[in-house]
Amino acid sequence: QVQLVESGGGLVQAGGSLRLSCAASGRAFSRYTMAWFRQAPGKEREFVAAIGLNAGNWNAGNTDYSDSVKGRSTISRDNAKNTVYLQMRSLKPEDTAVYYCAGRYEKIITAKPYEYDYWGQGTQVTVSS
Repeated sequence: QVQLVESGGGLVQAGGSLRLSCAASGRAFSRYTMAWFRQAPGKEREFVAAIGLNAGNWNAGNTDYSDSVKGRSTISRDNAKNTVYLQMRSLKPEDTAVYYCAGRYEKIITAKPYEYDYWGQGTQVTVSS
């Protein structure tokens, strides 16, 4: 099992940047596909980005992004630190949401939230116009 704790959220002006972190406890972090989802008030949880279990510290690995953040965000992982990151740039008010980190063990990337077994508690991102 793995426990996930997100950090790095906050209030930022439109056009600004944030880097979210998700620290994982437990063993074999490198064998987890990791993802970021977000949920705005009154909306369903939405896929943001994912990075595959074969990603390492020095290679890009498999990644996937939603169309809404593609080109503005970068997901990465540091297996030595058991941490996955989401660097977000050119933030827009519509990026405002609670951002969740999720993991699934030894399975391929998916954008479906119900296919992830482990979740963090979320971190709030608010983008002001």
